[in-house]
Amino acid sequence: MTARRPPARRRPARTGRRRRKNDLTGLAVAGVVAVVLLGAVVDWLLLHWWILILGGVLAALAGGGWVYQQQQRARWEAVRAQGLRFGMPQLDALHHSRFEEAVRDLMRRDGCRDAVRVGGGGDLGADVKATDPFGRRWVIQCKHRREGLAGSAVGTPDLQVLNGTARQVHGADVAVIVTNGRVTAPAVTFARQQRLHVVDRHTLAVWAAGSQPLWEILRAVPPPRRPTSLS
Repeated sequence: MTARRPPARRRPARTGRRRRKNDLTGLAVAGVVAVVLLGAVVDWLLLHWWILILGGVLAALAGGGWVYQQQQRARWEAVRAQGLRFGMPQLDALHHSRFEEAVRDLMRRDGCRDAVRVGGGGDLGADVKATDPFGRRWVIQCKHRREGLAGSAVGTPDLQVLNGTARQVHGADVAVIVTNGRVTAPAVTFARQQRLHVVDRHTLAVWAAGSQPLWEILRAVPPPRRPTSLS
């Protein structure tokens, strides 16, 4: 019979312990070095205290300059918005996306600070959204015609798209279609029946070249949602 070999003895895991010990030693050395360097930096700054003061002054000047620039930019933006005017030849020459941006800027001029252009693929009939100072939510669909009055007229189907999404999807209080062209008589009738608002070329010219907000030009605009200083 073959004699069985005695089971091999497991050697203690000294390698892992040595690694942990080395890691701890390395961390301790790094900590000591960091403390020494920090102390050296503090001592140097205490000896050269004027550098701290100079750095603080420069930082304060830079911060003050940045705040001043932001304030000036805001003031100029407010002045520009208050004096914003468009002539119809300007609007006719715009790309349709720029036309939507012009309508957005006019709403901002009128006091709708949150006016935003949302037009594009899948916009569901909304090109511009805004909230007026009276709390009313405006949803505007823009129809730009490069040929102006000579271009294709805005018809009832365009108004039907707006009517189907403005209130149900976008939560509009005031649903508006804006065009620099013509609007058919059936479309105007449909808009009146569905409490939609039409800004045709003539109304757009008055709004864009003047200083009246759109809610003072349109008829039968819903009453304010909440009392304001303008109520």
